[in-house]
Amino acid sequence: MPGSRKSRGGPLLALLAFAQFISAIDYNIVYVALPEIGRQIGFSTQTLQWVVSAYAVAFGGFLLLGGRAADLLGRRRMLAVALTLYGIASLAGGLATSPSLLIAARAVQGLGGALLLPATLSLINTTFAEGPARSRALAVWGGAGGVGLALGSLLGGVLTDALGWESVFFVNVPLAAVAIVATFVLVPAEPRSNRRGGFDLPGALSATLGSTLLVFGLVQGPEAGWGSLTIVGSLLAAVASLGLFVAIEARTAEPLMPLRLFTNRSLTAAMAVTFIFMGTFGAQYYILTVYLQDLRDFDALATGLAFLPGGLMALLGTNVSSRMLIRTGTRTTLLAGLGLGAAGMIAFGLAMSPHGGYAVLLPGIVMISLGQGIAWTAMFVAAATGVAPGRQGIASAMASTTQQIGGAVGLAVLVAVINTGPAGAATTDGLRTAGLLAAALTLVGAAVALTLRRPQASKPAQQITSTSPGGTSIGR
Repeated sequence: MPGSRKSRGGPLLALLAFAQFISAIDYNIVYVALPEIGRQIGFSTQTLQWVVSAYAVAFGGFLLLGGRAADLLGRRRMLAVALTLYGIASLAGGLATSPSLLIAARAVQGLGGALLLPATLSLINTTFAEGPARSRALAVWGGAGGVGLALGSLLGGVLTDALGWESVFFVNVPLAAVAIVATFVLVPAEPRSNRRGGFDLPGALSATLGSTLLVFGLVQGPEAGWGSLTIVGSLLAAVASLGLFVAIEARTAEPLMPLRLFTNRSLTAAMAVTFIFMGTFGAQYYILTVYLQDLRDFDALATGLAFLPGGLMALLGTNVSSRMLIRTGTRTTLLAGLGLGAAGMIAFGLAMSPHGGYAVLLPGIVMISLGQGIAWTAMFVAAATGVAPGRQGIASAMASTTQQIGGAVGLAVLVAVINTGPAGAATTDGLRTAGLLAAALTLVGAAVALTLRRPQASKPAQQITSTSPGGTSIGR
């Protein structure tokens, strides 16, 4: 059995990396196409962010359910379902003729992502032993995301320029089909006897409703007015729904998010870091797109090329991260990535000007992207530390939930800062302020990372990682 497991590791990891590659391509390809989508479909300046936020809200709201489904129904099954939803929703997105239809398609894509991410992460965490093997596997998985970001931005520019914005959705359909076939070939099915418990549907509904109302209030607040009945009501209802979610989880026999997992300090710190990470690093794509296309008159192809150096640096960062995790531990790796990213955001923000060129932005872009790659792998290593194999799906989902909701909330806040011009238009001053605010928040994330335990000097990484063949933790 160990030998067969090892022999499956390479092809299986290639599939999981390919699934992450598809997700990353879709994430970045949409940013480059946003201005064209807004013009062709009829989004306003303020509501255009829903093309991004609809995906993030559905992704974040259903991740906990996706994690539980991976643990209960089988990771192969959920991976196949996720890829199927992704392909169908991508086809529908390309065929959309109105903002509401496109937002709905993006939400279904987010649901597919919510099933995909915990399935891939839990497969990695249960296939590869804790320590160097798992860190390297996560680095490959994260590196595939870096390649997807790089190619996604470039491909988005090429496709939008040559074939129109619809093509950035259609390209996902054949990729998802290939991955579905590979899933049934490469991923072994888990025996049914290993699956116990049930779904917490009330918890999933209350979490999704609460996060949706929260982001809706933050997105629409600048346009409708923070004191309007709609916005105040949405934010109050969000608080009530999220409070109900916590109450449900405390009482149900099969919680969607077991509250006892919050006693794992590494997991809770990772959740806070992923929230801040996506709300700051993730928003840089939006900031750069708006700056280049709306204020510097770049076309879609030139914008795609402008994203390429950052994607390549993110890929390099994941390789650096895998080495740092083994040599210095999770805490130091996270601090290095977040600190470098914050410095890059400051440089990036200060370099933006009404007449500045792209070259002056490059130092900031390089630091942001390299820091992003270093921190990315380390976040999920921290989230899996000390978690039993049967809870890896839900632990991955918990960290991914805060990541996606953080992305939606962070984008909503930063867009409100950006759009300070006449009629809510973006301004250079607003973009610069948003970049500097993101840097300050990233440093808050670094402060959270300081709460992680230092690696024990008396135990080498190889010795620590051999304590549990089942893969219950990933170093410190």
